[in-house]
Amino acid sequence: PLEVKMVGVLVKPLGINYLAHQNGMTINGTYAGMTWNCIGWQSLLLLVITLIVGLRGNYTLASKIETVLIGLLGTFLVNLLRLTLIVVILAYSRPLFAVVYHDYLAAIVTILWLFVFWWFAYSFVLLPKEQGS
Repeated sequence: PLEVKMVGVLVKPLGINYLAHQNGMTINGTYAGMTWNCIGWQSLLLLVITLIVGLRGNYTLASKIETVLIGLLGTFLVNLLRLTLIVVILAYSRPLFAVVYHDYLAAIVTILWLFVFWWFAYSFVLLPKEQGS
């Protein structure tokens, strides 16, 4: 319900009428169910797997922590964006297009996010540890 309300706040300025329910929302008169499976646990799992692999290098603890925090925040925001896009498609197009995006293209958004995240982390965030002489 909390994430439904967050998506509702994001679509309200776009002129989309929504009504939050316990298990979803009504968008311009069309009901869209939202279950625990929609909140992005798969994205979080992919992030954790990439963090386990990506942080194996010899980096400072502070830069590793910063990378984890950026990854968590970014993944949360990408999931909100993903859900918001589904609502916008549902509001302005046929429900079939929202279903196709939800079922097939939304995963690509997460994968693209992870590519951008790791490029950013390796380019600007992760700092190698100082080597002792």
